[in-house]
Amino acid sequence: MTAPELAPQDSAEPDPRGLAAALRRERAHHDACRAAFTAMVEGADLQVVTGEDVSASGADAEVLGYRLRSHAKALRELPEGPLFFGRLDFAHGTGGEHAGLAHHIGRLRISEHPAAPPLVVDWRAPVSRAFYQASARDPQGVAVRRRFGWAPGSRGDSADLTGLEDERLDAGEQASAPGPGSGRGSAAHGGGIVAREIERPRVGPMRDIAATIQPEQDDLVRGDLTGSVCVQGAPGTGKTAVGLHRAAYLLYTHPRRIQRGGLLILGPHRAFLSYIAEVLPALGETGVLQSTLHDEIGRHRATGTDPDRTAAVKHDARMAEVLRRAVYGRVAAGRAEDLSVPEGSYRWRVGGRALAEIVTGVLAEAPAYETGRERVRSRIVRRIQAQAERRSGPRPAAWTRRIERARAVSACVEAVWPKLRPEEVVAELLTDAEALARAADGLLDPDEQRALRWPRPPRSPKSARWSTADLVLLDEVAGLLEHPRGYGHVVVDEAQDLSPMECRAVARRVRFGSLTVLGDLAQGTSPWAAASWRVQMAHLGKPDATIVPLTTGFRVPAAVLALAGRVLDRLDVDVPRADSLRGDGELRVRRAHGDLPGTVVAAVREALAHEGSVGVIAADAQAAAVREALTAAGLPSCGPDEPAARVTVVPATLAKGLEYDHVVAVEPAAVAEAEQRGLNRLYVVLTRAVTRLDVVHERALPWEQ
Repeated sequence: MTAPELAPQDSAEPDPRGLAAALRRERAHHDACRAAFTAMVEGADLQVVTGEDVSASGADAEVLGYRLRSHAKALRELPEGPLFFGRLDFAHGTGGEHAGLAHHIGRLRISEHPAAPPLVVDWRAPVSRAFYQASARDPQGVAVRRRFGWAPGSRGDSADLTGLEDERLDAGEQASAPGPGSGRGSAAHGGGIVAREIERPRVGPMRDIAATIQPEQDDLVRGDLTGSVCVQGAPGTGKTAVGLHRAAYLLYTHPRRIQRGGLLILGPHRAFLSYIAEVLPALGETGVLQSTLHDEIGRHRATGTDPDRTAAVKHDARMAEVLRRAVYGRVAAGRAEDLSVPEGSYRWRVGGRALAEIVTGVLAEAPAYETGRERVRSRIVRRIQAQAERRSGPRPAAWTRRIERARAVSACVEAVWPKLRPEEVVAELLTDAEALARAADGLLDPDEQRALRWPRPPRSPKSARWSTADLVLLDEVAGLLEHPRGYGHVVVDEAQDLSPMECRAVARRVRFGSLTVLGDLAQGTSPWAAASWRVQMAHLGKPDATIVPLTTGFRVPAAVLALAGRVLDRLDVDVPRADSLRGDGELRVRRAHGDLPGTVVAAVREALAHEGSVGVIAADAQAAAVREALTAAGLPSCGPDEPAARVTVVPATLAKGLEYDHVVAVEPAAVAEAEQRGLNRLYVVLTRAVTRLDVVHERALPWEQ
């Protein structure tokens, strides 16, 4: 599909008057796009109505209706906002299919008619890649790249288009139309408009970055569906945004393959999912499942708790073999007895030795447990059928089904390959010392086995108080019994904190699909946090995945990263340092001098004098007291899962993945001492600030000791 050829007056003018005129023309173009988009929404609703009356088969009509309804729903639910953020003017005479054409770039394709040239091209379309990748050294046929500046919080009114910025890639020049902050130095690739968008105050949920994707991020976003990738991203490098935009790109590029298998986003906790919830809808994708791993695998509510030692053993990779032995140890090939199946006055017999051969043969094939059970049944029936056919010829299908359901056959299968439930298998291991010793022989030492056993065994598996670690064990057994539903692609954020057993739970759900793994080894805070991405990717079932570091920071100011780097130096991790392109941040370290709550209140009051969100992050044990102090001072606050106020009080264990314009980090020593990997947690806390960081302390600072 081709776009209109550039009119002479649409070229980028270097003088302010010409740029102001270009701004008026772009506002008019946005009005036309708004009218076309409104018509698209109305047309999609009309297609749903007419599509329900199609004269096709029931199944075809149902599929068509689903697609039409999904498309209409996605258009209706697209959040209000500007319809484009950039434009590409391709040079004449380059010989490419876009030579001499202009394309506006936005979050979805907009046209006046499906067959008409687009008024706006989707940012994921192949032609849009030049918007992110073209440079003066490699213009890719682009003469001018234009970026648009919109008023913060714009709902898409054309009057909110306040500025534009042109880069002449064929001449290495840049010109800006009047707009807020025009002429500021760039904090990132792409000039002042990109810098202002990146540095814009963070209020509310996470925003998409379609307008500001950088070349190295774009390479990851547009990676092939069949390849798994691991992104080692330092704080502020945009790894989470890259993962979400990659999900949107794959849905756009491979809609049928992704819809067939499904796409899953796994976050570390629900507060994080709330924070990222609006990114994909803003990009036009509304049908993506976003969940936590515990919600995905939870067969029960986790009401029990484990001592640290017990949890560590349950999350250890060796438990996979312990559980496999416990499951397949129930198979009784050596104890098979003769089978006799009556039919009228005749009895069909299968000897114990033949039954043992059947069971041994199926075991050698290593199927899922339930699949193996059915293979045993079918091979027993096949033996009987062969006897019957030798005696009196072929038997009908109804006869075969009757033999399959025969009581004697079912009892035999149950004896040699019994029906199992995950709860029964795990409960037996955690209560029966002998059963655990058999399954763990040579894998777990006696102390580890003792740590696993429940101190007070429940009356039955139904009354057990399962812990979060138990849910991982139950999922492992369920996966041994029967393979779970698989996804076409899974995006896993904060993957460095997954235990080997949790990684296996993810791997089971993407056996034939691909992974986008996001994380930072330096931010590993769980007791079993990964020390190596290569090892972690092996646990995730993708040992050959590409591992790519992101080290250019766009979010965290250089002064904040420098302070966090002093903590990083004390961590036992091998990760590259991030270089921030932002020199505008503020850092202040203040001692409380005996009044920690009062100093925190003062820091929050000063933060509220600036634009943007304020995150007050404290050790979990101190968070409630901090919130009470703010309330008493007349400063309303909310928790991380209830983003309503400008001030959010965040327990340190929930800070990962979140970001705030101004962070008040309370008593770093308490954060560092609160858990086994407390210094890693402190590194996370210090890198949540987008513009300003206030460190409030009474005790000695961990990085100075």
